[in-house]
Amino acid sequence: MNRLSHLEHALAEQRRAVSRRWFFKDCGVALGSIALHSLLADRLAAAPKPPVALNPLAPKKGHFAGKAKRVIYLFMAGAPSHLELFDHKPQLAKFDGTLPPAELLKGYRAAFINPSSKLLGPRFKFAQHGKCGMELSELVPHLAEVADDLTLIRSMQTDAFNHAPGQIMMNTGSQQFGRPSFGAWTTYGLGCETQDLPAYVVFSTGSKGTSGGASNWGCGFLPTVHNGTLFRTGGDPVLYLSNPRGVDDAMQKDTLETINRLNAKRLGTIGDPEIAARISAYEMAYRMQHVAPEVMDISKEPEAVRAMYGAEPGKPTYANACLLARRLIEKGVRFVQIFHESWDQHGNLKADLKRNCEVTDRASAALVKDLKQRGLLEDTIVVWGGEFGRTPMVQGGDDGRDHHPNGFSYWVAGGGFKPGLTWGETDELGFNAVRDKVHVHDFHATLLHQLGFDHEKLSYRFNGRDYRLTDVFGEVVKGLLV
Repeated sequence: MNRLSHLEHALAEQRRAVSRRWFFKDCGVALGSIALHSLLADRLAAAPKPPVALNPLAPKKGHFAGKAKRVIYLFMAGAPSHLELFDHKPQLAKFDGTLPPAELLKGYRAAFINPSSKLLGPRFKFAQHGKCGMELSELVPHLAEVADDLTLIRSMQTDAFNHAPGQIMMNTGSQQFGRPSFGAWTTYGLGCETQDLPAYVVFSTGSKGTSGGASNWGCGFLPTVHNGTLFRTGGDPVLYLSNPRGVDDAMQKDTLETINRLNAKRLGTIGDPEIAARISAYEMAYRMQHVAPEVMDISKEPEAVRAMYGAEPGKPTYANACLLARRLIEKGVRFVQIFHESWDQHGNLKADLKRNCEVTDRASAALVKDLKQRGLLEDTIVVWGGEFGRTPMVQGGDDGRDHHPNGFSYWVAGGGFKPGLTWGETDELGFNAVRDKVHVHDFHATLLHQLGFDHEKLSYRFNGRDYRLTDVFGEVVKGLLV
């Protein structure tokens, strides 16, 4: 291929995203680019114009029929202790107060404590539950009721051991800020089943926000229509959704139509896909004014359902967010994520962990029960977990644990995951995953597979490179699947 053919190919690729008029008008091209324009003028003149209207939430072609259509991700920011909740270690109790074996500490890096700190035995009792005999802590009695619907992974691993990079890693597949989140990749691939609500809705509960901030639900370099929309659990779901005084429906509609005409004209001129996202956002905000208040009104739920979740209308609680998640996916929202930041127990482990579970256990289990009763669990993936686990060694006197990426636990329900399964194993002290390891990239690859995507093919070209959620790693863990 000669030099001219290479240039023609490159420009043809560029035309798929932007028009030549925008390229030469707004990009500050130099003299060499002007010469190139002259050289290829005839071919550029024959290029098709960009469409005036785009559907940024249309599903991508080429994926297969997945078992799941939607996701509810319960993200426990701060990192819950697997050793107190899901991974029973009698040997850790036996060696409580002693130093860990030296061979375990080779090459180990801790976030804050001395790696040779004494071992801390589990602070709560475990028992078997369900027909599957899944071992769970006394802290999660409601979750124990749905043990046969859960897939418990005890061999998770990640590359990060501090909160912000750990949360970003678990949600975007990278420790670097600016990559698209799992939720953004999901809506990019599957689109959305409603035009009246955002495709990706986010709630933030707990005592504070996440360490990773909005990057946990960001769209990165994907079109902004795939960004997560942060909802509140009381009042208007988003600020400024209601019209201000003096603005009636007719005035708002006229204003919106005028703005959209101007945006559509600009889109036809330069073909920038962000303008299509802007048009979509204006139109959705208008429709949301009529749809969102009804969806967010949990007082219309039967009292028995609210009691099952522990939900109370008008309160910004985790329980309300879980119930709202079910209501939102019923209306066609593709991805709902709840960030509950309360799990960073460097000290006061026993009391704080008990309080956290009192807040989250009932509602998490109720969500699984409710989805199953409504026939939604089979094609909805529910995910529960944080950015990493906690150390078997003590921190904060005699009642705390440090950050730990080498082995921790997650649970999944629905969406074609094998119910009643306990997968993987850590060593006898809960230090390292030793059997059937599941790295973050493997987990993402498996989730995408259940949604109908080959994780190696769901990609987006940015800055001359094809990016994907799993970067250049990841394998589907088929043993987790039905």
